[in-house]
Amino acid sequence: MNRRTILKSGGLAVAGSAFVHINALSQTVNGKPNPTPEVGMRTLGSSLKVSSVGIGVQNMSRTYQTTIPLRSQMHRIIQNAYDQGVTFFDAAEAYGPLEVERILGEGVAPFRDKVAIATKFGWNIDPETGQWGQPMLNSRPEHIKKAVEGMLKRLRTDRIDLLYQHRVDPQVPIEEVVGALKELMQEGKVLHYGLSEPGPNTVRRAHAEHPVTAIQNEYSLLWRGPEKNILPLCKELHIGFVPWSPLGVGFLTGAIDAQTRFAPGDIRGGESRFSPENLAHNLGLVDILKRWAQQKEATPGQVALAWLLHKESWIVPIPGTTQMAHMLENTAAAHVRFFESEYREFCEQVEAIEIKGERLPAGVLSLSGVEAPKHN
Repeated sequence: MNRRTILKSGGLAVAGSAFVHINALSQTVNGKPNPTPEVGMRTLGSSLKVSSVGIGVQNMSRTYQTTIPLRSQMHRIIQNAYDQGVTFFDAAEAYGPLEVERILGEGVAPFRDKVAIATKFGWNIDPETGQWGQPMLNSRPEHIKKAVEGMLKRLRTDRIDLLYQHRVDPQVPIEEVVGALKELMQEGKVLHYGLSEPGPNTVRRAHAEHPVTAIQNEYSLLWRGPEKNILPLCKELHIGFVPWSPLGVGFLTGAIDAQTRFAPGDIRGGESRFSPENLAHNLGLVDILKRWAQQKEATPGQVALAWLLHKESWIVPIPGTTQMAHMLENTAAAHVRFFESEYREFCEQVEAIEIKGERLPAGVLSLSGVEAPKHN
C-alpha cells in the first residue's frame, strides 16, 4: 500500500482499519508486552511536551511544484491535524517569506493555547516587506528582536513556544545570539529555543549559555548524516531532535519512481540524489520500505516515520504536506510499531543501501554544519 493506492481505492477507511490492526498486533510478542514505548506525547529538552508526530507547514504557501495551495484548505488541514492529536506545528519566517507564519497563525487561532508553535529566524529578511537583504544571514541581536516582533504579529500570538536559529551566522558569536534569546525568554516572548543544521561545537557553546531544547536537522532513511555527531550530542546533553524532511521530500512514500522528473523551481531537481543516474539505484531503499509496509499493513511513508519514532523517545518528526489524506496518513504512523527483532532486521536491510548523490544543492548545503565565530 502506498499513497497512490490509498487514494485510488478510496482507502482512508481501509487504511484506518489497517492502523487499528497494526496497533492491536503490536501490543504483545509471544504473549509478552511489546517493548516499544508508547507513542502520543513526547518531551523535547527538559520540558517542552509535544505530539510524537508534528507537522511542517513550509509548503502551505507554495508547494514543491510551485503551485499555490488553497488557503482555506490549509486551515482545514491544520484544524484536522489538531483534531487527530497533533500539537506541534513548525514554520519559519523564510517560508513564503513570512506568509506561512500568517497561514499558521490563522489556522491555529481557535486552539492556540493547546498547541506548540515553532518558527525560525536567522535570515536577512525585512519583517515588514519580506524583502531579502545582503548578506543572506543575519543573527545580530537587534535583528533577532525585530524579527520576533514580526513573527508574533503574523502568528497572532504573544509567545513562540520554540524559536530556532534557522542557520548559524558565521559573523555572529553564538553567545550573542543566545544572549538575545535569553532576553526574549525573560520577556515571555520566547519559551524555548533551538538550532537548525548547526555545527556540533556551536551546540555545545549555546547549551553552556542556556539549555538548548531541540536541534532541527534533515534526517530520514534517505539522509542519515546526523547519526555521526548530532544525535549522540543530543543524547549526551538531553536535547530533543526534530527531523525535517523525515519522508525524504516525498521519496520515501513511494511517490517518486525512476521516470520522475521535477518541475522548474522544485528544489528536488537540484539535488543529485534525485538525478536520473542516481535515482534508479536509490529506489532500492523504497523497495525495502514497500516490503515492510506490506508486512505491517501500512504505507512506506508510515514505516519510514515509525523507524524514526522507534529510534529514540526524544525524536519528533515533522512531515510536511498540503494534502489532507497525506496528513492523516502521516499522523497515523504513530500507531505503527516495531518489535526489537524486526527493528534490527529492518535496520540491517536499509544500511545495506548506500545512497548516491548529495542531499541539497551545493550553495544550500554550505550553510549546514557551520560553526559560529568565537566570542571576544
